[in-house]
Amino acid sequence: MAALGRLFLSVPQTSLAAVRCASKKSGGSSKNLGGRSPGKRYGVKKVEGAFVHAGNVLATQRLIRWHPGAYVGMGRNKTLYALEDGIVRYTKEVYVPPPRSSESREVICRLPKGAILYKTFISVVPTAEVGSFKLVTVL
Repeated sequence: MAALGRLFLSVPQTSLAAVRCASKKSGGSSKNLGGRSPGKRYGVKKVEGAFVHAGNVLATQRLIRWHPGAYVGMGRNKTLYALEDGIVRYTKEVYVPPPRSSESREVICRLPKGAILYKTFISVVPTAEVGSFKLVTVL
């Protein structure tokens, strides 16, 4: 009788086939997504000869490409803005770095002999705006 009980109470055989239990496939990873971010819109905002009011942004930049001239301020993120109402002027000036400075050691030695460095300055010439009016209430 013991032999008969062993036949009926045998351990079930397990299958080696993989069973899929997930309801959806995994999405996978995405690659090569670099370069799709929008631009930062750096650059000149007011051209030469344009009339600006105090506080108007003249240029935005990541590195210092334009330097603040007369009546122009520089923000923490290197944004140039007008300090007075007036007309925008761009000038290029010869730049001679002070001796023993890091610029004279690192930049000047790489330049060819006789090369001249220039810096571009943005300035505002204070003037009153012509051709505009302020509304006055009729009495």
